[in-house]
Amino acid sequence: MDNNPLPTPVSPPDAPDENSTAPAAGSVPAIAEARGNEVRRESVWAPLREIFVGPEGLYPAARWLIYIAMCFFVFGVLSSVLHAVSPVRGGMWSSFTRELVMMLSAILPGFALAPVEGRRFGDFGLPTRGVFGRNFWAGALWGIGALTVLMLVLRAAGAFTFGSLDLHGARIVKFGFFYLVFFLMTGLFEDFLMRGYSQWVLTRAMNFWPAAAFLSIIFGALHTSNAGETKVGLVAVVFIGFFFCLTLRRTGTLWWAVGFHMAWDWGESFLYSVPDSGTLVQGHLLNSSFQGPDWLTGGSVGPEGSYLIFGLMAGLWVLFSWLYPEVKYGVGEIPVTK
Repeated sequence: MDNNPLPTPVSPPDAPDENSTAPAAGSVPAIAEARGNEVRRESVWAPLREIFVGPEGLYPAARWLIYIAMCFFVFGVLSSVLHAVSPVRGGMWSSFTRELVMMLSAILPGFALAPVEGRRFGDFGLPTRGVFGRNFWAGALWGIGALTVLMLVLRAAGAFTFGSLDLHGARIVKFGFFYLVFFLMTGLFEDFLMRGYSQWVLTRAMNFWPAAAFLSIIFGALHTSNAGETKVGLVAVVFIGFFFCLTLRRTGTLWWAVGFHMAWDWGESFLYSVPDSGTLVQGHLLNSSFQGPDWLTGGSVGPEGSYLIFGLMAGLWVLFSWLYPEVKYGVGEIPVTK
């Protein structure tokens, strides 16, 4: 005998309300409405997606813009902290701390983006194994040597005189070391900002040399805010930036360029005591002076504004290409597993 109860009859689905205007779920009108909403949402974001996102994710240019935005953000945060800790501004130490903030603002976003890119931070041009290594000191020797050649040519032409000492005793060591550290930070800031992550990511969008040309032009444009700059000086900065890109490509790191940059700026500002991109610093070594036309001396810009700088950079390019013939940039990069 079957003890199971009789099955409960299943009620038919409720008929749609004749007075309702909403289509029933699963009906053809409902599906059409859902697709219409999806199309409308797509139409809002489609232009931005086409600009910034490709089949493999964010385009390199979009990632570069994110990096620049991160630099501004870090700079704003660190500047606010610095102002809160030490609201008094002005003087050499204020310039020193500001240079430190700018250096950190360029480098810290690189550390943050390295794991996102699946790379090591060193792949962006500043490997830890090269800190104050052979490339750094070779670049420093080239920097001070190239500047010395230029200053001696100006001296031979009667356009520059060394003058007398402006500092004596321990103050020479004090100010000399101060500006050595100061311009090391300058080199790290400017070279990593323009030729570190920026060069690495934009190389993936437009290859190395187009990216180098683009960033070198921006590098020159950043110097327009310097007091005393001229058009010749700005063009020279572009050429110098482009030369630094060559050193990056041939050495595989930024350390050579950082060493050159530090030594060149230190030689201009402290050792030879002349304007550096339009700026004459306090606590320089000599009471030196220029005589002659601006096209020769550089005028308010300093040696970087002299027409001779273009011949010097051309010579450096040829000599460096001869001594460093092998391309090493990007060679041996090992992606890190995300």
